[in-house]
Amino acid sequence: MTDPHESSDACEPEFSIGHPARPGGRAGVRGQHTHDHGLQGAASGTAKHRRKLIAVLVITLTVFVVQLIGAFVSNSLSLLADAGHMLTDATGVAIALIASVIAGVAATSKRTFGYLRIEILAALINGIVLGVIAIVILVQAIARFGTEVEVHSVPMLVAAVIGAIANLISLLILRSGQRESLNVRGAYLEVLGDLLGSIAVITAGLIILFTGWNAVDQIASILIAVLIFPRAVSLLRDVVDVLLEASPKNVDIDAARAHMQAVPGVEEVHDVHAWTITSGVPAFSAHVTVTDAAWSERGYHAILDEVRVCLHEHFDTEHVTLQLEPRSHGASGERVHA
Repeated sequence: MTDPHESSDACEPEFSIGHPARPGGRAGVRGQHTHDHGLQGAASGTAKHRRKLIAVLVITLTVFVVQLIGAFVSNSLSLLADAGHMLTDATGVAIALIASVIAGVAATSKRTFGYLRIEILAALINGIVLGVIAIVILVQAIARFGTEVEVHSVPMLVAAVIGAIANLISLLILRSGQRESLNVRGAYLEVLGDLLGSIAVITAGLIILFTGWNAVDQIASILIAVLIFPRAVSLLRDVVDVLLEASPKNVDIDAARAHMQAVPGVEEVHDVHAWTITSGVPAFSAHVTVTDAAWSERGYHAILDEVRVCLHEHFDTEHVTLQLEPRSHGASGERVHA
């Protein structure tokens, strides 16, 4: 029999027989427990990819200057729109970098999660600016119809090709990190939009070069705006989910509850909450009611450790707060917090 007052350091949790397999087919495995419940060392998703963002920022600013000069030389609205989008991208990446540094400031008694949520606010600003840029481009393109504007295709094509190559390089740099951080994902989506925008400008430039049809420049501008706006909406939707503390996409609450209730001795799991503090830092909390027999025989440490390892291995959740309580706690008033 396990002493419920035994030191937790002696616990080596292992999933009990019959424990559900990890969603997606991965079987449960033995894991070493930990009782570090804080966020120390929990690097945010953006901080992990800071060097990649710096490289993309340098590339984006360089291309912005090239496209801005090209837009004025060629008198191309679509190239100017693409340059404006590049500037928005650079601003977004800069905000993400600054936010990742601020987010690394240590937590205090007044801000127990530190400034991790700063990254989400930065992504919110990025999404809003992206949407505004799309609307401005659309309005300017529509207003330009009906006016005869000569567009010089050669400088337009040169600047657009340089932009396309730079965007492709930036996409390859950000590809691995865009699944771990909203800010990196925002930068990735913006660069992807820039690449598509550059392709639209190249296409328009070729049409103007061979046909002299200048109106295609406005059409390309509208296409760029149409490409930008849905990405802004998608980014804002994810930001709102975080701010409203929706469950992380990789955490199925019903499945998590079923896994926890499969632990021998667990009778009920209630008051379950899962949310995202910032990109790459999910959190989970729950009240777990244990039978009095299991409380005495297994000990709450063994039950606690198996539940925690289950959540870590099956749902990639490390910041877990659990309150274990025996079925008779209502009568005795006994509560154990974990």
